[in-house]
Amino acid sequence: MDNFAEQLVKKNETSSDKTRRVMVMVVGALLTLTLAALAILQLRNPILSLLGLALAAAAGYGTYHYVQNTYVEYEYTFTNGELDVDKIIAKKKRREMLSTNIRQFTDFGKYDDGMEESDDMTVIMATDNIASHEYYADFTDETVGSARLIFAPDERMLENIKKALPARLRTKQQ
Repeated sequence: MDNFAEQLVKKNETSSDKTRRVMVMVVGALLTLTLAALAILQLRNPILSLLGLALAAAAGYGTYHYVQNTYVEYEYTFTNGELDVDKIIAKKKRREMLSTNIRQFTDFGKYDDGMEESDDMTVIMATDNIASHEYYADFTDETVGSARLIFAPDERMLENIKKALPARLRTKQQ
C-alpha cells in the first residue's frame, strides 16, 4: 500500500517583510510616476519622451514583479519514503527545493532556534515562520552535501515521516 501525504504551507510574513514590500511599492510608484512625468515634459523631443515612457513602464513592471514574488508557499509531498519540497512563488511559479529519501536522515526532531549548524551545512528553510511547530531533518544530499531542512509538517505528514525514519531515529522519537 502506498503511503502518500501532501501539505501546503503558506509563509507568514514578518513585520520587516511587510515593511520592505510597502517601501518597494512606494519607491516604485514614485519612480514610475516621475519617469512618466518627465517623458510627458519631453514631448518636443520624441526620442527622450519614448525613452522616459519605456523606463517608466520598466519601473512599474519591476515593482509589480518584486511585490508578487514576496508571496511564498511551500508544498511538501511524501510518497513511500520520499520527501519532496517545492517553493511556490505568487501561486504561479514552482521551484523544486529538494527531493530526498527519509531513510537518508541522520537526525530528525523538533527545531529549536539555539541549535548549532556546522559551517559546511546548507540550511533549507521551508517553513511558515511559526517557531512553535517547526521540525528539522539533517541529511546528506548529492548536490549540496550536508544539509538541514527546517519545515513545519502537520500531524499527517509527521506521522508518515516518522514511520519511514531509520530505526535508530524512530526509537529516538518515542
